[in-house]
Amino acid sequence: MAKNYWLMKSEADVYSIDDLERDGRTMWDGVRNYQARNNMRKMREGDLVLYYHSRQTPSAVTGIAKVVRESYPDPTQFDRGNKYFDEKSDPDDPRWWLVDVEFVEKLDRQVGLPDIKANPDLSEMVLVRNSRLSVQPVEKAEYDAVLAMARG
Repeated sequence: MAKNYWLMKSEADVYSIDDLERDGRTMWDGVRNYQARNNMRKMREGDLVLYYHSRQTPSAVTGIAKVVRESYPDPTQFDRGNKYFDEKSDPDDPRWWLVDVEFVEKLDRQVGLPDIKANPDLSEMVLVRNSRLSVQPVEKAEYDAVLAMARG
């Protein structure tokens, strides 16, 4: 099966690339957007992820992660004490799903959104057209272009 590429966003003060490097692996919980959820349901073990810090100046790709467990129900949707609890989600038909990701690499040079937008090869990238979507597909050529920018 062909490898796919993705971009996943996290705020640096919530869960940064440094946190992922420290932990090694994490479940990508708390996604409450249907389009982002549907993208995670398409992820396969071994897919590569551009790790993106939003809400920093500038927002930027900061590292690489890898999908190490395919989608399964997000347990936080059933936990009444969790901020991601969803009273309408049914354990027999879960509404929210997640994947597990593993740290691969922290980029020496972050690739900021202004640089991505300025690169004509990335003009069709979902990030350029819909910068708010937290989990989005990335074409292989886009993934390669971002890494080339990071590596100078």
